[in-house]
Amino acid sequence: MARLIGIIILVGLGIVGWGSIFTVSETEQAIVLQFGEPRRQITTPGIQFKVPVLQNVIYVERRILDFDAPKEEVIASDKKRIVVDAYSRYRIVDPLQFYTRVGSENGARTRLATIINSTLRGVLATVELQTVLSGERRELMRRITDSVNTEAEKFGIEIVDVRIKRADLPQENSQAIYRRMNAEREREAKEFRARGAEESQKIKADADRQKAVMLAEARRTAEILRGEGDATRNRIYAEAYEKDPEFFSFYRSLEAYRKAMDASDTTLVLSPNSDFFRYFGNMSGVTAAPK
Repeated sequence: MARLIGIIILVGLGIVGWGSIFTVSETEQAIVLQFGEPRRQITTPGIQFKVPVLQNVIYVERRILDFDAPKEEVIASDKKRIVVDAYSRYRIVDPLQFYTRVGSENGARTRLATIINSTLRGVLATVELQTVLSGERRELMRRITDSVNTEAEKFGIEIVDVRIKRADLPQENSQAIYRRMNAEREREAKEFRARGAEESQKIKADADRQKAVMLAEARRTAEILRGEGDATRNRIYAEAYEKDPEFFSFYRSLEAYRKAMDASDTTLVLSPNSDFFRYFGNMSGVTAAPK
C-alpha cells in the first residue's frame, strides 16, 4: 500500500513538474499569466518555469510581421484625390505592453490600420500629387514611418517600414483622365494625318511636275528623232531616185498597192487603164497605146 502511494505521489510530482516547464523558441516571446493577469514577460529563448495549474503561457511573435493597410482615399495639397494602398512591417518589442494594450495580432492590425491611414492623410495633405509619384517619395515614406512609429510605441510595437504599394486616381478621375488622354491622342493623330496629307500633296505635285518635264523632254527628243528619221528617209529616197528613177517609181507604186489593199474590205472603183494600175499591165510601167 505504501509503495502504491509512493508511486502515485511520484506520478503526481512528475505531472506537476512537467506542467511547470515550458520552452520559448528563437522566433517567439512569452507572457506568463496568472488567473488571466500578466505576471512577467520572457524575451530570451530557452527552457522556462511557471507555477503549474495557477499560471499559463501565451506566445507572441519575435519575427518581423507584415500588415496590409486598407486602401484609403486622400487629398493632396493641390486638391487632387488619390487612392493609396500601403503596407507596413513591424515587430513586437515589448510583449507585456503589447498584450495589455492590444491583446493580439488582430487587435494590433486594427490599431495600425487607424494609425497608418490617419498618418497618410496628414502627411500627404502637405505635399502635391507629383511629389508622391516622384523621387521625393523616399523621404515622404520616411516621414510617414517615423510618425507611425511614434504612435505604435504605445502598443509595444516597433515599425520597421511603411511603404505605398500603389497610388491610383479614383475611378471617376481615371475615366476623366482617360478621356482627356484619348482626346489628346486624337488631336495628335489628326495633326499627323494632316501633315501626312500635306507631304503627300507635295510629293504628288513634285512627281506630276517631274512627269510633265520628262514627257516634254521625251516628246522633244521624239520630235527631233522623228525629224532626223524623216530627213534620213527623204535623203535615201532621193539617192534611190537619182540612181534608178524607174525602180524607185515601181517601188513606190508597190507601197501604194500594199497600203490601199491592206484591209480585207477594200473596194476600189478605178479604170483598168488608170495610171494607178500601170504596173499591172506592164512591168515597165509604160501604158500601151490604144489601137
